[in-house]
Amino acid sequence: MKLENKTEVTEFILLGFSSQHKYRHVLFILFLIIYVTSMVGNIGMISLIRTDSRLQTPMYFFLQHLAFVDICYTSAITPKMLHNFIADNTTVSFRGCIIQLLVYAMFATDDCYLLAAMAVDRYVAICHPLRYSIIMSQRVCIQLVAGSYVAGSINASVHTGFTFSLSFCRSNTINHFFCDVPPILALSCSSIDINIMLLVVFVGFNLSFTVLVVIVSYVYILAAILKISSAAGRKKAFSTCASHLTAVIIFYGTLSYMYLQPPSDTYQENMKVASVFYGIVIPMLNPLIYSLRNKEVKEAIKLTCKAFLNWIQFVKN
Repeated sequence: MKLENKTEVTEFILLGFSSQHKYRHVLFILFLIIYVTSMVGNIGMISLIRTDSRLQTPMYFFLQHLAFVDICYTSAITPKMLHNFIADNTTVSFRGCIIQLLVYAMFATDDCYLLAAMAVDRYVAICHPLRYSIIMSQRVCIQLVAGSYVAGSINASVHTGFTFSLSFCRSNTINHFFCDVPPILALSCSSIDINIMLLVVFVGFNLSFTVLVVIVSYVYILAAILKISSAAGRKKAFSTCASHLTAVIIFYGTLSYMYLQPPSDTYQENMKVASVFYGIVIPMLNPLIYSLRNKEVKEAIKLTCKAFLNWIQFVKN
């Protein structure tokens, strides 16, 4: 049997933002604040929805899962990135890299499908308000959420399995701040044709399908709003989906920048910046968007704060 002259990779080195090394402590503090804000905002959103009886509707059911997904996929990459800012050793084990990619890919995909499900929910609420509770029943909502988790699990499992079945003998330095498919494929000395095909098929389908669902839903929503005779009625109808539309524009706008920009000398660095916004900043923005632009959430926050202050006053007395 002919033996190949190659070294088995047992760990990877995350290059991260090596060009910004002199600002690493500033970046550490900045991203730590963003991460803590994201955790507090999303955990607070979940707690608020679960405890306030007025928020037990399909829209907030989806929002609760969106907050959970945001917590999971930002936690898959941010803590390690924060550690690498202040640590001399920026390695990640082979198994750790597998787990990071699996978790990140799964919940990032879930985010796409949940936003699409929320678009369908807004379509039914505005275009079929009298049948809303029948169409968006608890069973349907659970099926939509379960479907998003299944889609995320399949997508993540396929990419993770095929990526780490490759041989790595060129280098173990990943030019990114976390384990993502494209920079890992660049290290392989095996053929990556199948991996590229899977990326195009799976990522292309997931993005195309969810974007199509969102676009079609909002075309019908816009048509229904324009049919409303009064300006006050149109404003009220649009306000019910303004938060979701804002989140969708930010989310898919970032994805478009990541995947549609032409190759260049700064492509990899641009991808890192886009990944920061997509994987770290957006999970912080979502609870802010839904709390600041949503009347029911703002009222629930006010009542919760009031109840908390009353409890403190009771304890003091």
